[in-house]
Amino acid sequence: MEEEPIVVGLDVGTSKICTLVARVENGSNLRILGVGIEPSKGISKGIVTDTRAASESIARSIEKAERTSGFEINSAIVNLAGMQVSSTISKGAVGVSGRVIDQEDVYRALDSAQAIAVPHNREIVHVIQRGFSVDGQEGIRQPVGMHGFRMEVEAHIITSAATSMENVRQCITMAGIDVSQFVLNPLAAGESILSETEREMGAAVIDLGAGTTSVAIYVKGDVFHANVLGVGGDLVTSDIAQGLRLPLEVAEEVKLKHGYAVLDDINEDESFNVISFGADHSTKVGRRELVNIIEARVEEIFMMVHQEIKYSGYDSLLPAGIVLTGGGSLLPGARKLANKVIGLPARLGKPERMVGLTDQISSPAYATSVGLLDWGILFSESTQIVPERPGKSSKSNGKVNADGFIQWLRRMLP
Repeated sequence: MEEEPIVVGLDVGTSKICTLVARVENGSNLRILGVGIEPSKGISKGIVTDTRAASESIARSIEKAERTSGFEINSAIVNLAGMQVSSTISKGAVGVSGRVIDQEDVYRALDSAQAIAVPHNREIVHVIQRGFSVDGQEGIRQPVGMHGFRMEVEAHIITSAATSMENVRQCITMAGIDVSQFVLNPLAAGESILSETEREMGAAVIDLGAGTTSVAIYVKGDVFHANVLGVGGDLVTSDIAQGLRLPLEVAEEVKLKHGYAVLDDINEDESFNVISFGADHSTKVGRRELVNIIEARVEEIFMMVHQEIKYSGYDSLLPAGIVLTGGGSLLPGARKLANKVIGLPARLGKPERMVGLTDQISSPAYATSVGLLDWGILFSESTQIVPERPGKSSKSNGKVNADGFIQWLRRMLP
């Protein structure tokens, strides 16, 4: 009997580091075996600002996951949340000579689409098919089994700043493990929270993190656009700290306890007590004063998301609306404000289809973490955990090279 594979996801965020270990059951179900959650240090807006602090936070998270799972972690699939992300559309074509198209032809066409001029300071993260044409006939979803002489594929290629990826990779290597693959934040989150109907109809995943807000647009089952915006929940906390003259730690606590995103829903008589800078005793603050600060910043974030959706050109192809996820989506009233600003149906998305140690991670704040495990299933990384750590591998292990990409495709395509 074939052993069920083990997958590992490492979510490196601005506010937290989360390492998950899971066993894949029945080909697609996840049994969570290990969880390691640690406050993040040395990371800001998805960018490494202190290599030593970041690697120590990552190491502590990995150690917790190893302790709870009983496995020693060798490598992991890692999220990518930096702002320096860009995407382009590329086409690849292959000759078929009139015979029946097979899977190898599909792989060759997608490999051809990757042959674009990538600047030396950028690295390919994802290559995602968007559609095929055979002998000029467009709109083909799956060309295998068709006759033809020439097949073309349109691919969505996502790249990121090579230095940012290398810095994250270095921190993870310093923590004692390797990166098997990078996955863009909203693509990981989308894997764990979107239904097949939403993917096919058209939906946007909005991952509201502490340092960044990520956007991924799904149309006809595939990712048609993705980007990372340099705004997040930390800005809301900073605004509260400045507006109410509070230490950042107190401002974060006030946001979590009394925060709300829509001023019109708050009564004039609502208030709470807080100790501000230089004060010896607590003072009463009207909740509307707090919510006024929060609404202004969250509205700005959703306006930026709205502009990004319109910039993509697919704003009219999203009947399933938007799915909010990430820790920022837990702010009461966020869904209502998103619906008002963006003008699309909105719901909260949390990870599902998992069993085991799920108490801590059954929340939108962990959608990316769980989504990395789903990508682990697709990428078929079944050798991530071994009895002993081998020597450090070269940095190319973290790249989506042609061989790794084809392995991923063999899992994705029927």
